Amino acid sequence: MAERGWLENWVNGIVQPLYEVAPWIVHLVPILWILILIVGSVLILIWAERKVSADIQSRVGPLHHGPYGLFQSIWDALKLLTKEDTIPKQADRLVFCVAPYIVFLPAILAYVVIPVGNGLIAADLNVGLWYLVAVGSIAVLGIIVAGWASNNKWSLLGGMRAAAQLITYEIPMFLSVVVIIMMAGTLSLDQIVRSQSGGSWSLAPPDAPFLNWNCFTLPGMIAAVLYLVAALAEVNRQPFDLPESESELVSGFNTEYSGMRFGIFFVAEFSNTALVSGIAATLFFGGWSSPIVSEGEGFWRIFGDGVLWYFVKITILIYCMMWVKWTLPRVRIDQMLQIAWKGLIPLALINIAIAVAHVAWVGA
Repeated sequence: MAERGWLENWVNGIVQPLYEVAPWIVHLVPILWILILIVGSVLILIWAERKVSADIQSRVGPLHHGPYGLFQSIWDALKLLTKEDTIPKQADRLVFCVAPYIVFLPAILAYVVIPVGNGLIAADLNVGLWYLVAVGSIAVLGIIVAGWASNNKWSLLGGMRAAAQLITYEIPMFLSVVVIIMMAGTLSLDQIVRSQSGGSWSLAPPDAPFLNWNCFTLPGMIAAVLYLVAALAEVNRQPFDLPESESELVSGFNTEYSGMRFGIFFVAEFSNTALVSGIAATLFFGGWSSPIVSEGEGFWRIFGDGVLWYFVKITILIYCMMWVKWTLPRVRIDQMLQIAWKGLIPLALINIAIAVAHVAWVGA
């Protein structure tokens, strides 16, 4: 609590003068911080995916723009900004223009309740996990209306595929989250992280606090695998990128989009990838908690042991998603549905029963 008090005093010293001059500025600070975080991380992720795919395929990847090609993503963003913004003549113009922002919206809303460090959370809602489940369902609406508003058969088919895929894979994702709620006994994401930091009930040795993470319990391990597989489908990443499926549907739901509207869909895919990785790190891998015993105090305990470990875990999970994308082939639409209805959902229901037994055993 001492470290958190130090941070609050430091933030109040900056925010209080601003509030006295212009109260409305204070309300914009969290929004601007989230936007800067998302845009910056997306630019890095685009460069990282190109490098990872190049490494897997024995290529070089971006090389010429900046050191190691780091500026390539910036030039691509400038290129999209200068491209012509076209709208099909028979399209529903209002819905067509709004759809990309609907897909991008969940990434902004969700980061409000995710703790990135010890005490570093915009809003610690006591129903934070249900809030995440609710806002995570918004993106599918944007994809569906994007396909419908384009007045294009390929786009509409991509939108319908997206509806079937996202609604189907939300079920095992939700059931895996239920397991964590049962184990932690709370819907607050901050409290879920702290429940993985040990306590009087902890069975892990003092020098190995990472063994308290949910992924090191049987129901938590199964739930983590279910969540990560469903997350690949939720963010339209290969092998579940059927809503785009360029070999069948030209480009799927975003076929008619150009310029920065297409760029927003692209940004939304990467920002949502980072988002589901952050949620997975929070629920299953201890969030910002350190995997080793730390003696740090003050600044280092908050930003080093907290934020540092959180982003290390996210980076590893994102790399695994990229690895899967550039390794596995795309599944067919019938295979995608069978994996969920015949595999993930029955296993998730069995895992809930396992979680009940685990909670009863730990409580005893």
